[in-house]
Formats: sequence, structure tokens, C-alpha cells
Amino acid sequence: MRLMSSTSPAPAPAPSSTDTHTDAPAERPYLERGTPAYWRASVALLFAGYATFSLLYCVQPLLPAFSASFGVSPATSSLALSLTTAALAIAVFIAGFVSEAWSRHRLMTASLTLSALLTIGVACAPHWHELLLLRALEGLALGGVPAVAMAYLAEEMHPDGLGLAMGLYVGGTAIGGMAGRVITGVVADLFGWRIAIGTIGVLGILSMLAFRALLPPSRRFVPRRGLSFSHHRSAFARHLKRPELPVLFLMAFVLMGSFVTLYNYIGYRLLAPPYQLSQTAIGGIFVVYLTGVVASPWSGKMADTFGRGRVLTGSIAIMLIGLALTMLHPIAAIAGGIACVTFGFFAGHAVASGWVGRLAKEAKGQAAALYLLAYYIGSSVVGSYGGHFWTAFGWNGVAGLVGVLLLVGVAASSWLRWRERIGAA
Repeated sequence: MRLMSSTSPAPAPAPSSTDTHTDAPAERPYLERGTPAYWRASVALLFAGYATFSLLYCVQPLLPAFSASFGVSPATSSLALSLTTAALAIAVFIAGFVSEAWSRHRLMTASLTLSALLTIGVACAPHWHELLLLRALEGLALGGVPAVAMAYLAEEMHPDGLGLAMGLYVGGTAIGGMAGRVITGVVADLFGWRIAIGTIGVLGILSMLAFRALLPPSRRFVPRRGLSFSHHRSAFARHLKRPELPVLFLMAFVLMGSFVTLYNYIGYRLLAPPYQLSQTAIGGIFVVYLTGVVASPWSGKMADTFGRGRVLTGSIAIMLIGLALTMLHPIAAIAGGIACVTFGFFAGHAVASGWVGRLAKEAKGQAAALYLLAYYIGSSVVGSYGGHFWTAFGWNGVAGLVGVLLLVGVAASSWLRWRERIGAA
């Protein structure tokens, strides 16, 4: 986003909104780490992250239940998640372009409200295709949160506190992912999958209300209407010419594709012999998702101190160790492997997403949208394609697919670390 200097002509008065001010945004102070406004913003976006991931991934532990209820295969059942993430990928890409003209606060509030209501609608869907349609619409509705939240943090937070704030936001997504899996697993065992999904929808509405009450208005952003297509095209081209940004987009694809594929099909493995676990027991294993709550702010602080490339490479290595553990037979080893993959994913995502905000000198919402486009394409494409590996080769096939992706991530993160050492990133 191009910031107006104090010598620029004054803009025409904009319609009143939460984000509208009359003075130049470059002159307004950052949210300094440790101040009440900093913590209000961080907690508000933690709620946004929670709602986004709980609404998005509440169906993941229910994929076997969908197979049984609607008579569909594992690969077809995974469409309940893959269609949503594919729609979300499209939505965040569009949101990144149009968000320059809209209030950050209002766009995220509307997005959270609509997606929570659609989740309640999913709980009432009578047929498989109606369920898929509502899930796709939910993905479109959710698009107003992730890219805009990343842009808000990059614009408003002082650079010295950005890593921690981004880590707290990603930590909120970890809490949401855990709640979406654990709550739906327990409630589905007790009352059925429809009540479980409806419960997540109601919690999403409550999270939206907390977010709306806590988030401070933007200080360093003013909506700019009427931006031309050439403006967006030029900003897009400049992002791609910065060599580190496309590699970070690749990292998003690798991280999310690996993570979602493992979580999509581990439930099928644990429901089958010799484990034959219940949905509640599988949900209990997914409590390891809470490691992401620790990993995200921790990795943000470590990246601010020791360098982003080093922490990103270490995160991928932890995911590889966890993947190897899931190939062992004991249930304790599998649970430990899921914990390692979860910790590594959230640590890596917190570093990579925060790095995008630092490298993008303008149109930060668009840069965040490109990162998230790759992120959710990885989720939808690899997450769905992994079902064929499961059907053909079992868990070893799924692990092999994820392992190849993570090796690509090792190469990409090593290159980014080298660029950071020479001062290019």
C-alpha cells in the first residue's frame, strides 16, 4: 500500500467508517508492543483466527462420519473440506485486491458473521450436494478475514512487535483448529455430527462479537476507492519481482498441503483396525493441536531474535520428525508425531506469514492474499489428492506424499535463510 506523505495533496473526505481518518496515515503511530491497544488488537485477532479455523476445519474429524452417513468414498468425503478451502483461496485473492477500498474492521466482521451462519446451515443440510454447496459458500464468506488480518497486523504493529502479534494471531488459528476437531468429535459421539457442526457455528458468532468489541480502529490505513486495474496489476508484478516473496508463497503451499493431508486421513487410520478408536478418542488425540498455541508466538519471538530463515528451516525439520513418528505402530508414537507436525506447522506458518508482511513494501493486503492463495490451494489440492494415496497405499502412501512436499520445503527454507544472511531478505 502506498502511504501518503505529509506533502501529498489531501484526499477527498471519505465516508465515515471505523477506519476513516483525515490526517495522513504515515504520520500516525504504530501500536507499540506492551501497550493496551497492542494487546487489544492481538487478542481481537486471536478471536478472529480462532473463528476462522474452527469454522473451516470443524468437518475434518467428521469425514468418516460423512462417508457413513452419505455413502461416499474417503476422497469424495474430503470435498467437504477441500471445496471450502478452494473457495477460500479464490476469496482471499479477491479480498486482497479489493480490501484497499474497504474498512478492515467492517470487512472482517461481516465475513465472520456470514461464515458462522452458513456453518449453522451446514448442520441442517439434508443431502450431500447441499452440504457441499453451503461449505463452498462458507469458504467464499471466510475470505474477508485471513488476508485482511495479516495486512492489519503488518500495517498497525510496530516492526519490533510484529513477530509476537502475528504469532498470537496464528496461535488463535491453532486454538480454533483444536476446538473444531475436539468439540466436534466429542459432540458428534454424544449427539451426532449435525449438532456438533451447529455448536461450532454458534461459537463462531460469539467469537465475532468479541472480535468486534476489541479490535482498535486502523490508524495507518485509509480506504482508497476507485483504484484502477493497472494499480493492482503493477503492485502484483512488483510482489513477484521480489524473489523472496514467491518462495514464501511456495512455503505456504508446502506447509498447509502437508498439514491438512496428514489431518484429513489420520482419522481413517485410527478408526480402522487395529486401533478402532471412537470419534471422542480421536478428538482427544487432537488436543495436541494446542502445541500450535505455544509454537506460534514462540517462533515469532525467536524469528525476531535469531532470524526467520533459521526458525523456518527448523520448523520443517520438526515436521519431518513428526511424520516419521506417525509411521510407527504404537498409538503414543502416532500422537507424538501429530504433535510434532502440528508444532512445526504453526511455527513455520507464523514465521512465513509475518515475513511476507515485512517484505511487501506496498499493497500488503494483496501480498497477504497471494500467500494465502498458495496456502489454501495446498490445502484443497494436496488434501483431496491424498485420498487417492490413502485408498491405494494406506498410511505409507499418505506419508510418502507429505514427505516429498516437506523436502521441497527444506530446500526453499534453506534458500530463504541464505538470502537473509546476505541481507537480501
